[in-house]
Amino acid sequence: MKRIAILVSGNGTNMENILERAKKGEIPAEVSLVVSDNPQAYALRRAEKYDVECIVVDRKKCASREAFDAEIKRHLDRKKVDYILLAGFMRILGPSIIQAYPNRILNIHPALLPKFPGTHAIRDAWKAKEKVTGVTVHFVDEGVDTGPILLQREVAIDKTDTLESLEKKVHEVEYQIYPEAIHLVLRGKVEIKGRKVLIKK
Repeated sequence: MKRIAILVSGNGTNMENILERAKKGEIPAEVSLVVSDNPQAYALRRAEKYDVECIVVDRKKCASREAFDAEIKRHLDRKKVDYILLAGFMRILGPSIIQAYPNRILNIHPALLPKFPGTHAIRDAWKAKEKVTGVTVHFVDEGVDTGPILLQREVAIDKTDTLESLEKKVHEVEYQIYPEAIHLVLRGKVEIKGRKVLIKK
């Protein structure tokens, strides 16, 4: 069975969704490690309900970004991780990790990339008065939300939507599309050619 690590920084709802689905056998993999860069992340409390090792690698306590990445990679190597899932991880992974796990790191982003990259994608789409936004699952490269796109799903922005109601709609789609993307990868249904992602039938 493939081994997964989940990297988090905040609330951890996507992480918990993945942990729950893995526990039920809906995701055919073992979540063997949760890593947070934030000692106060609520995700760590959520993860306590599951039989998974949780560690904190605090960037403030690392001498450099390279040391921070090296410490994360040490734990990934120790657990013999096959895939890395970013679930609200608010730091850019360095080249040492990305090169060690080529096309094996997934991220979920609350917008239809390449539109609205970065930290506040839902708010940015709402403020821009877009009629449609969405969710993207993509492979991670050394840029910011620039890796090859695996799956996307649209979310309509209604005239009656508030920022809070739009956030709720986007999160509901995230909980559906991320497990779907993970399934495709675990079942060997994904091929990457350059910047293109091909999904095999």
